[in-house]
Amino acid sequence: MNYNFDEIIDRRNDPYSYSMKWSKNPMMAGMLGVDSINDETIAIFTADMDFRCAQPIIESLHKVADHGIFGYSGHFCSEDYFNAVINWFKRRHNWEFCKEDMVYSHGTVEALKLSVQAFSEPGEGVIIQRPVYGPFTMVIESSGRNLVNNQLIEGEDGFYTIDFEDLEAKAKDPNNKMMLICNPHNPVGRIWTKEEMQEVARICRENDVIMVADEIHGDLVRKDAKFTPMASVVDNSNLITCTAVNKTFNLAGLGCTNLIIPNKDLRDKYSASAGFSTPSPFGIAAVISAYNEGEPWLEQVKDYIDGNIDYVLSFLKENMPKVKCRRPDGTYIMWMDFREYGLTPEEIHKRIYCDANVLLEGGMMFDPDLGGGFERVCIPSPRSVINTAFQRISEQFK
Repeated sequence: MNYNFDEIIDRRNDPYSYSMKWSKNPMMAGMLGVDSINDETIAIFTADMDFRCAQPIIESLHKVADHGIFGYSGHFCSEDYFNAVINWFKRRHNWEFCKEDMVYSHGTVEALKLSVQAFSEPGEGVIIQRPVYGPFTMVIESSGRNLVNNQLIEGEDGFYTIDFEDLEAKAKDPNNKMMLICNPHNPVGRIWTKEEMQEVARICRENDVIMVADEIHGDLVRKDAKFTPMASVVDNSNLITCTAVNKTFNLAGLGCTNLIIPNKDLRDKYSASAGFSTPSPFGIAAVISAYNEGEPWLEQVKDYIDGNIDYVLSFLKENMPKVKCRRPDGTYIMWMDFREYGLTPEEIHKRIYCDANVLLEGGMMFDPDLGGGFERVCIPSPRSVINTAFQRISEQFK
């Protein structure tokens, strides 16, 4: 089946959309720092595709709805659920684990929060690598833990690397108990190499630091790139991996994250702290159909996203050469550097969000200290939407 990703689907005014991304709700406007959101506002600020899901997933959800009973459900009641997840990662990523290693969570941010609470105490340190996805900060600070930043090194043309000397110094501090790792990294787009992951793992293992790897963008990589799950190349005795259909198949609203925790002691401790949780019958059906029948859709959507990325890079080069942006190895996120304009973050925000009426995410959400002048854009939308958004933005920087 061929999918049409150029199709414009109304997510703002359709009464059954319930979309946060395209909402005109005043609360969303306040969160994004604008007075109001209207029908002309373009929303490309969040990791949420504007593409219809794979047809097999839609059909499986119809079957659940047609069944008509939505009582308590459990993924553990279906061997198909476990087999779908296990076979996907074995087939696509040469990573093997068993169903006993799997723990369900309602979402990845929830899983990160519960991990922080399970494996550290208030006042203890959790290491992150800024600039990084804002909820990494949120789950640490809201849990009363100490945020410890191992700042990524910004290199030429936006290529970021890990400061291993700084990481080792911070891991040696006995108060720092955990590290949250993002791979592929959101927002800078790096896929960490095998050697980089092994060095991170060595440092953490030698200093008794538990690692939690957020790998939910791992299936969304460029056609010429390869993603390697961290657990497949390191000693995973102190590693928890977050996997999900949410980004890969645009199913974030169904909340289905699977944690892979091979160490039974860690798994038992996490489960005891997190409590009992299971997906809805819709979530169970979606995971099974996505991993068993979703590959043709995924390959097509990856091609389309690659085209969007190439379009944005070409547009910036021709129309806004002062904006620096590296082609990301993975994710559908682009990390744009506006600093060469010499404007304050507030002025950049005004020109894009208010004057151009385009909603992005400001860099200080990802790095309060060094993120000023950066903007994050998520580009899994019809190309006509991306084109209009960037045409509007470029007009404000002439």
